[in-house]
Amino acid sequence: MTTPVAIRTPAGPKPGFRPVPVERRRRRRVQLVWAMLTLNVLTFFPDSRLLLPIPGSVGKLIAQGSLLVAAMLVLSVNRPVRVRRSVYMFLAALLVCEAVVSSMHAEFLLGAMYRSARLFLFVAVLWMLSPWWTRKDLLLVRTHLKVLWFVIGTIALGLLVSPGTAMADNRLAGIIWPIPPTQAGHYSAMAIGLTAVLWMSGVLKRWVALTSVVVCVPVLLLTHTRTALVALLAGALIAGLSLFTYRSRVRKVFAIGIGVFSVGTLTLSSVVTTWLARGQDASQVAALTGRRAVWDSILAQPRSTFETLFGFGLSNKSFNGLPIDSNWLGTYYDVGVLGAVFCIAMVLFVLIAAWFTPQGPRRALALFLVAYCVVASFTETGLSEASSYLLELTLAASLVYSRTPQEDT
Repeated sequence: MTTPVAIRTPAGPKPGFRPVPVERRRRRRVQLVWAMLTLNVLTFFPDSRLLLPIPGSVGKLIAQGSLLVAAMLVLSVNRPVRVRRSVYMFLAALLVCEAVVSSMHAEFLLGAMYRSARLFLFVAVLWMLSPWWTRKDLLLVRTHLKVLWFVIGTIALGLLVSPGTAMADNRLAGIIWPIPPTQAGHYSAMAIGLTAVLWMSGVLKRWVALTSVVVCVPVLLLTHTRTALVALLAGALIAGLSLFTYRSRVRKVFAIGIGVFSVGTLTLSSVVTTWLARGQDASQVAALTGRRAVWDSILAQPRSTFETLFGFGLSNKSFNGLPIDSNWLGTYYDVGVLGAVFCIAMVLFVLIAAWFTPQGPRRALALFLVAYCVVASFTETGLSEASSYLLELTLAASLVYSRTPQEDT
């Protein structure tokens, strides 16, 4: 006679418990990786105006450590490691190799090699995000826009809490996290442009787009950042023209825009001129706020053949203690002619690939991003280092690739 054995059945999920799908967890980790990359390019510097007295060592640890967090997160979600074959990322890898070679001969070896290592890890993380480039839901674009909204929200919150501190130099800056006016203007202009293109493409709801514009436009204007405004207008115009025959709302926006521009030119020309002058006289504006003197000094500096080809190694984009404020001269100074050629090739690849991309949201977004980066590159640096501009140029590159048959199955 056998003794009956009680079989214990596994306990079911508790009432109200809903397991999170694997795909949703992966998507959240990808979004967190992108947020960590954005935090890494929000370089921390000590500022007495901060509402929260963050020690300099702690702030730098948070900003620089976020890149390591991003690397660990992307390895956890991209298992086994797989990357997309990409001409753009190959050019970025060549830029990294060239930066390492030039930094090995830099005067300040330790700093240059650290920046090269950071650039290497930054590009590696971006490449490991390539499997998510062709998602139909535009995951990376939506994530970037949400991160921008969060950053702009902190700037606006600082303005509401302490307007005198945030506008200490008559230009809006971040006082919760140290964000200079130029960066604040860049982030707000980028958010406005992405919002406008997504709404014109029919991807973003009207109330979301309206809220974004209502918040971001005043932030941009209060920063008095001319480069961001001009780059925004150029990028939005090119993106809108690419959608002109795609959606009727784009044609309506152009008609309204022409009317507003005509009326504004007649009635608000003095206000616009005052805003653009930013309290400077004609000679200061012509000298690009002292930039031309720095640029002339860089071009006149004696160089050997090696330094002409490879540059002096990655630096903090300054020359004799003054900011270079030009991506192309900063690239030439750091990584020489070869580095500038790689940067130009990266921009041209994205621009040409976007031109031949089928008409739609992806093409318009890519054209806006690359046009913005090109216009801003004349008075801003970043395409040859780990920066928000390299992040956004890579975002543009991600939009020009089409889905493979394996991804559609």
